Amino acid sequence: MSQLNIRPATIADTDTILRFIRELAIYEKAEHEVQSTPAHIHRTLFAAQPTAHGLICELDGAPIGFAIYFFNYSTWQGQHGLYLEDLYVTPQQRGVGAGKALLQHLARIALDKDCGRFEWSVLDWNAPSIAFYDSLGAKPQSEWIRYRMTGEALQQLAHGPQAPAL
Repeated sequence: MSQLNIRPATIADTDTILRFIRELAIYEKAEHEVQSTPAHIHRTLFAAQPTAHGLICELDGAPIGFAIYFFNYSTWQGQHGLYLEDLYVTPQQRGVGAGKALLQHLARIALDKDCGRFEWSVLDWNAPSIAFYDSLGAKPQSEWIRYRMTGEALQQLAHGPQAPAL
C-alpha cells in the first residue's frame, strides 16, 4: 500500500523545490517569470530566521509535490494568518490525495500557530483547482482586488519624490 508523507523542506530539497516551481509556472503559463535560483531558495527558506517555509509531499519516499507558505497579519482579527504561496503536485500523481494532505497539514500549522485564517490565490481559469478548493469548504474572496507592484514601478515608488510634508 502506498504511503503519503508530508515533511518540512530541507536545504537538500533545493533542486526539487526549484523543479516544482518551474513545473508549476509552466502549468500556469508563466515559465518566463521564474527567476528563483538555489541562492534565492537558500536565503529565503533556509535562513536562520526564514520568512517563508516549505513542505515536501512524498509518495513512498519520492517527492511528488510541495507547498510554500508564510505568515501574515490580520489587523481586523488581531491574529496572524497563514498564506499559501504555492501548492503543486506532479500531474502523474494528482488524485492520490497529495493536495488535500498538504492543505490539511497547512491547516494544522495554522491552528497550531493560532492563525485566524488560511488564504491563497488561484488563477481564475484554473477550474480543477477551484473545484477542489470549493469541495474543501474554502470560499473565494471576490470583494477584494489584489494588487502587485514589481520592477520599475516598485523602484519609482521607493526612490521617487517624497510625499509632501503637511
